[in-house]
Amino acid sequence: MRILLTNDDGIDSIGLHILARAMRRHGDVVIVAPDAEYSGASAAIGALYKMQPEVHRREVDGIDEAWAVNGAPALCVMFARMGAFGGPFDLIVSGINPGANVGRSVYHSGTIGAAVTGRIAGIHGIAVSQAVESWGVEGQTWDDVVELQKWDTAAHVADLAVEGFLASPPDEPAVLNINVPNLEIADLKGWRRTEIATAPPRSVATATLVPRHGHLDAFDVKMQWGEAGDLPIETDSGAVMAGEVSLSWLSGVTSISPAGIDATEAAVAAMFT
Repeated sequence: MRILLTNDDGIDSIGLHILARAMRRHGDVVIVAPDAEYSGASAAIGALYKMQPEVHRREVDGIDEAWAVNGAPALCVMFARMGAFGGPFDLIVSGINPGANVGRSVYHSGTIGAAVTGRIAGIHGIAVSQAVESWGVEGQTWDDVVELQKWDTAAHVADLAVEGFLASPPDEPAVLNINVPNLEIADLKGWRRTEIATAPPRSVATATLVPRHGHLDAFDVKMQWGEAGDLPIETDSGAVMAGEVSLSWLSGVTSISPAGIDATEAAVAAMFT
């Protein structure tokens, strides 16, 4: 069993190191992570012709093999599945992200983007995130708040989830999105399988352009947060806010046939008549 560990916070993230060490009992662990923070990168790989990607060996306590890539987490996974770091890999584990990836943030998360990129290539993926103090359950935070993270709780939950996952893997490539409250293990209220929330727990209410002093036609963007929303317990956001571990199974991108598409298709078809 070969397990690829990655994240979107960079190779030096404490959460990555703790998670990687928790995975050692499940197989051979190889870290391939960005050399800098790529939060919000989703499944982007970047413009390779401009990046001229580089890879450097790194040392991580307790891990035999670790690499830093000057690119997004999805790029790390892409290189790994193409054989750059040996292989093949049987499982991708991404995290631990400080800040839960729930609701709309699922679309933008680099933590989840890495797991989804593996799924496309037929590799199971597990994304692990943890809520942060004083910041709701969505988004990133500052270093002084990250210092309050109870990393071992999220690592323990991930350890048990991977144990069960490997004992009876899904019959097709799947991505499990795990979100853990920032609590001691004994204080967790339970767990539930959740749906992805349609609204964030606390969204950006307004975005205003503020002129930059001394710069013509240049602006800063000032954002203000709205009030906390009412979060159903059945959703990922609601479960985490209620002190429960959220397990969400994510699908791949699929085609749909919504109502009202006839005019669009007719307009395209007209060029061939």
